Amino acid sequence: MTMERATQIELIRELLDLHDRRSPFLDEHWEKPDLERYQSGEFFAREREGIFLALPQIASHASELPGPGAFLTLEMSGRPLLLTRDEEGVARAFYNVCRHRGAQLVADASGCRQRFSCPYHAWTWSNAGKLIGVPHEKAGFPDLDREEHGLHALPCEEYAGWIWVSFAARDSIDVQSHLGDLAPDIVAMDAETHVVFDTTSRDIEANWKLLVEGGIESYHFRVAHKDTIAGLFLDNLSSYRCFGPHMRSVLPRSSLSELRDKPEESWNIGEHANVLYSLFPGSQFLVQEDHFVWIQGIPMGPNRTRMRLSTMIPREANTPERQGYWRRNHRLTTTTLEEDFDLGEGIQRGLGSGANAHLNFGRFEGALVQFNRIVDEAIAGNA
Repeated sequence: MTMERATQIELIRELLDLHDRRSPFLDEHWEKPDLERYQSGEFFAREREGIFLALPQIASHASELPGPGAFLTLEMSGRPLLLTRDEEGVARAFYNVCRHRGAQLVADASGCRQRFSCPYHAWTWSNAGKLIGVPHEKAGFPDLDREEHGLHALPCEEYAGWIWVSFAARDSIDVQSHLGDLAPDIVAMDAETHVVFDTTSRDIEANWKLLVEGGIESYHFRVAHKDTIAGLFLDNLSSYRCFGPHMRSVLPRSSLSELRDKPEESWNIGEHANVLYSLFPGSQFLVQEDHFVWIQGIPMGPNRTRMRLSTMIPREANTPERQGYWRRNHRLTTTTLEEDFDLGEGIQRGLGSGANAHLNFGRFEGALVQFNRIVDEAIAGNA
């Protein structure tokens, strides 16, 4: 990635100063969030309505629709979606629902088709969503207006290498405005030149917020990841910044101290830290030195979340000689995050035990406090 040089130097200085003072990144207070926000079906319904159905989200990487005719199906916010790339190469999003009797239109996860025929009664649409075939149309549906029975489209925009959708926008999405001041960093990731090397998907029996919280603090690294990545990172040292509802966290590696004796013009944050971008509400990018990981959380209920972990690599590095290296990277990432997911499931089981009246976020866990404030503000703003 090519984060702005001045920003890289500022972040490295901040982390070196904290390391020299043997101090974590501290907020003013520690807080005690209530438990209902992680368990309540009513609270989850407000989140789905006020956040996931209200804000733009990444549905796929552009490379998952590699050319005209490509399609994929997925579920987001409890809605079945069909993403296509039409014959002009334009990415489109539709509900994966027949306009005749509401059947699931496409069962395959992905593929390449110019048209989609419903398995129930064979009503057929083009990959641009136009109704092009109705068996026995004249007898059964006189005066049918095919224009009114195109697939139900959703606003869709291809931006910075990603396919974005919105359930709330009427005609279009302004992704750049949604990203705000974080947009230059996301563009600088150069996702357009990357491809999905491998994806691991798992349904986690835990609230989606618990899983986000597990990734935006480093207090747990030395204990929870003692057999995987603990030795690669400094103990309980990280920093964060909020950009509207989004967040950028920096997780310095053990090699950070090597920069003290090197000129600032040689500093490269990618060589000595992982950068985690948390795009509210559903995607995180864990940026490493030569690739990044797309972490997508899809809430399925108050205590269930579908997690998709995709290792994204430069297209030119997807060579036979590098396959083993990328497989090892994907395995390390998934193994590490599985440790977090298992802990998240344990937390979820414990929430209803009565053992705790609340959780505790320490002063060096301020990113968790900010994240939950963002959740509450989004719900309130869309109430």
